[in-house]
Amino acid sequence: MNAPLIGIPTFHDKTSPESMPERFSMSRPYLHALELAGALPVLLPLALGLTTLRRLYARLDGLFMAGGGDLSPACYHEQKYDKTEGIDNLRDETEMILLRWALEDGKPILGVCRGSQGLNVAAGGTLVQDVSDFVPNALRHQYFPEKPRNYVAHAIKTVENTHLAGVLGEAGQVNSFHHQAVGNVAPGFVAAAYAPDGVIEAVEYVGAQFAVGVQWHPESLVDTDATMLALFKKFVDVTAA
Repeated sequence: MNAPLIGIPTFHDKTSPESMPERFSMSRPYLHALELAGALPVLLPLALGLTTLRRLYARLDGLFMAGGGDLSPACYHEQKYDKTEGIDNLRDETEMILLRWALEDGKPILGVCRGSQGLNVAAGGTLVQDVSDFVPNALRHQYFPEKPRNYVAHAIKTVENTHLAGVLGEAGQVNSFHHQAVGNVAPGFVAAAYAPDGVIEAVEYVGAQFAVGVQWHPESLVDTDATMLALFKKFVDVTAA
């Protein structure tokens, strides 16, 4: 099997002084998980011209959408809630373009946390802007920064006959570092897993295309949970087919 080329859109690196040139970055665990699964991860800078972005996209076998700050509610036609934060408009714009191209072309997609939310929004869904404020009797879903990234926070139950159930089985144990979640599931998609409080923990496309988003961070669990590595391997296998 030839190693597939997986594109990962980056984010604005705001750790440098404002006097420094604009920089784009990505967290190492995503690269580790994709490499471990047999992929060739490629970082995609923001701010490329549309023609250049399209040419780069055309060379990719799949798209991986990473975690990060909150999506702008403008992406799903809502007003900003007080607790919505960390918006990166250029990242939103770039990711929405790439996701819609991939959905149109049937290119495989795996999204994590923000990436799962972005997948749902790009396909026409909405988000819950703060789980603790809008979901009655919600579990705690945000353990950042108190807990390590591999801290197992709660169980999930997968939905029968989904890609995710085929990889994880009926249930799993996941970490949790989010305060937003999928709201209305996009047309053509289904909820593929739930937390015990009813929060949607995964979405996926109902057709032949592999387009899956999970709310937790499997990249931080691949060294301790074989099913999480299996999720990345499934994605890589599909992109290499």
